[in-house]
Amino acid sequence: MKNNSSQKIQITTADPSALGLFGLAMVTLVASSQKLGWTDGISFVLPWAIFLGGFAQLFACIQDAKHNNTFGTTAFGAFGLFWLGVGTSWLMQLGVFGEMAASSIDTKQLGVAFIGYLLFSLFMTIGAMETHKVLFIIFVLIDFLFIGLALSSFGIATEVTHKLAAISEFLIAIMSFYGSAASVLNTHFERVFLPVGKPFGLFK
Repeated sequence: MKNNSSQKIQITTADPSALGLFGLAMVTLVASSQKLGWTDGISFVLPWAIFLGGFAQLFACIQDAKHNNTFGTTAFGAFGLFWLGVGTSWLMQLGVFGEMAASSIDTKQLGVAFIGYLLFSLFMTIGAMETHKVLFIIFVLIDFLFIGLALSSFGIATEVTHKLAAISEFLIAIMSFYGSAASVLNTHFERVFLPVGKPFGLFK
């Protein structure tokens, strides 16, 4: 007699938010130090952009997909690819891809990309409202970061908009460190060790 019964196996994976937020925190901390004038050049920003901003967030993206978390998958995936794109742009600027590539750079094209990411970040900010308040604050700061980056790329009030981007990026780092710590410690201690704030409850 043929047995047609089937068995489902569920594989449990850890929440990757802590690693993804740590990656975001590290790259924005190092990048903001250059924008704020605390450090010089972009050569030593590159490793953090590629490995923490890029690979760490892409890993979190893949793991979040296993959780069927569309929001987390999209956020970590988009920003992981963003930092890989920015890192590649810096490599072009440094002449790694040849003098022709370096000489034909138009920073306004980066400005257009920043506008695209601003649009993305704005609708993700709405989604973050129903996650928790720390993540919502991070996305609001990301909105201001892209506003500053876009305007400064187009040469609009460059000094002010560059400073807006720098301060926003530094605050993103601080809030992301907090969010990462909360994700680890709240899970580890199985209680609210660091509060992240309840969702706004406006859309759900």
